Amino acid sequence: MASTTTRRLPLPPSRRTRADEPDGEEIAVEPYRLTPKLARRVALLGGLVVIGFAALVGRLWALQVLAGPHYAARAQANQIRTVRVEAPRGQIVDRNRDVLVTNKPVTAIELWPSGLSKVYSRRVAELRELADVTRVNVRQLTRLILARRKAGDMLDPIVVRPAAPTAMLTYLQERAASFPGLTLARSYVRRYPHGDLAPQLLGYVGQISPPELQTMGKSGYAPGDVIGQTGIEATYNTYLFGVPGAARVRVDSLGRPRSARTLTTQPQPGQTVRLTIDAGLQTAAQNALQYGIQIARNGGEWAADGGAIVAMSPKDGSILALASSPTYDPSVYTGRVTTRALKAQGLVGKAATDKNYPALDRALDATYPPGSTFKPLTAIAALQEHLIKPYSFYPCTGTYVAPEDRSHHVFHNWDPNVNQGMDLPTALAYSCDTYFYRAGNAFYKLPTNRGQPLQKWARAFGFGQKSTVDAGPDVAGLVPTIGYKHRRFAKSSGDPNWRIDRLWKPGDSINLAIGQGDLLVTPLQMTRFYAAIANGGKLVTPHVLLNVENPNGTIVPTTPPAAPRPVPGLDSKYLKVVKQGLFEGTHDSFGTSYGVFGNFPYDVAGKTGTAQKTVTLPGFTGERDQSWWCGYGPANDPKLVVCAVIENGGHGGTAAAPAAEKVFAKFFHVSSTQLLPIHSD
Repeated sequence: MASTTTRRLPLPPSRRTRADEPDGEEIAVEPYRLTPKLARRVALLGGLVVIGFAALVGRLWALQVLAGPHYAARAQANQIRTVRVEAPRGQIVDRNRDVLVTNKPVTAIELWPSGLSKVYSRRVAELRELADVTRVNVRQLTRLILARRKAGDMLDPIVVRPAAPTAMLTYLQERAASFPGLTLARSYVRRYPHGDLAPQLLGYVGQISPPELQTMGKSGYAPGDVIGQTGIEATYNTYLFGVPGAARVRVDSLGRPRSARTLTTQPQPGQTVRLTIDAGLQTAAQNALQYGIQIARNGGEWAADGGAIVAMSPKDGSILALASSPTYDPSVYTGRVTTRALKAQGLVGKAATDKNYPALDRALDATYPPGSTFKPLTAIAALQEHLIKPYSFYPCTGTYVAPEDRSHHVFHNWDPNVNQGMDLPTALAYSCDTYFYRAGNAFYKLPTNRGQPLQKWARAFGFGQKSTVDAGPDVAGLVPTIGYKHRRFAKSSGDPNWRIDRLWKPGDSINLAIGQGDLLVTPLQMTRFYAAIANGGKLVTPHVLLNVENPNGTIVPTTPPAAPRPVPGLDSKYLKVVKQGLFEGTHDSFGTSYGVFGNFPYDVAGKTGTAQKTVTLPGFTGERDQSWWCGYGPANDPKLVVCAVIENGGHGGTAAAPAAEKVFAKFFHVSSTQLLPIHSD
């Protein structure tokens, strides 16, 4: 049987005995010793620890002792935040300093975004509760916050409601603890003492938008600022805006306000913008528009529903009245602006279509064919180009066919029964269409090297281009030319008859001569043209700014409008012939507006116009007559030019002339003396 051997593992050196040795004797073994190398390492580590503690103690001493006051001040500053204080906008007044737009102090509800909960669900709940109380849409609140976040400013307050009612303010004050981050601040909204007087001209204000802030931020504007959006409010916002002040408010660690505001810098009110507008004449013009519309409707013109009147000084282009109908109440844009209120005024969506676009300034931003009010321009151009002689007699017949017209189109006179010779003044006073058809065809027959002089003279008097008026956006209108037809009816236009339609035909010149066809003008352009006739041939710059005044009454230097400039090449003797025709139009029994101005206490000269225009109305698409009248007075020393248009109003002598007469009556402080309109185009 094999024997079994057991192996013993060696003990650690410190546990050895002599019994473990070969001879069995116990040996004493010393433990591990601190070697020189290990000692050096321990000493180095200890030195590093001592140095680290020394540096830490030194830094703490520097922070608490040396820099203690500095950091204490910074900590205090973190508790105080400087906020922007709105400055009241400047007033807008008329030429007599009658206030048109001023301010009304209100209390605004502001929200500090930093005061909202950082938890999404709680933040949403807070916003919903706030929206319910302030009656502001949650989406609107969210948009305001997102816009502020995009601008990189989440520390300043957001205006939730510009003007809050007393009951709402009381409710929020009593439950302030339930709405962290909500504060009440003094603010201002615009007030309109004259109600719906010239709202399209005056414009409205609103909070600066992110795109506006990108361009205007460099000029010192900040999120939440209220700026002009349209009209005078926008054009002269730099003067009206004022200089915001500053206030301090204590906030907690989350940025929520914990004290009332302490004003540190007083805001400076905006400057007063004084207009050339006469509030009394503006009121008369707006009433005159409604008068003309009602006359048209009473006469069977069921579609008459709008129009414009411009009253201007022919000497320097100062606009005394700029009326547009329909109109609206501008207070709809003050305080909290709601879609419901805007729809009620016809300012948005389908409601705007139904109410015929009340926000549109028809005096500047709408175009119409001028009809016979354009005939004085044709007369001037034909005289200047020696196509007619002022006192030679030309046929005035019921119809006219141009010999060069291959289609043999028959052009009709507004009076089909007339058949007599007329000189130019009589043709203007009687508004003979066929007289001017012949003049238009004479322009057509000019050789190509003469160009298109009728269009050239139209542009010389300001048609087909913007008038650069400072009252708001204006459109250029359209003076049709050969080039225009080529562009409109190019091969790419999709017109199957483009090769024919792009040709300039006799009918194009004939229609242009009586203010029809593709010709489009604004009421302001027509007023400017008649001002040039009245003042002897100078083209004025229409404007509404009279001056800008500081709160203390001193005048602020501004750029004056361009001085009236003579129309190049205009012969004054021809202008006298045209003025004679306009005078006969209101004073001779055959004049088309004699029934309106024949007995007027002051000599007024002017011209009627009836322009066919294709319109689209509810349940109707077709041609309706646009009623025009333009003129000036007194005839021997003109002080006022008036141009009136009644949309779909019928003949010019029926609706527009009576409306214009009301404006003259107000200007001259006399009673209206209208007779029955007779034989009017």
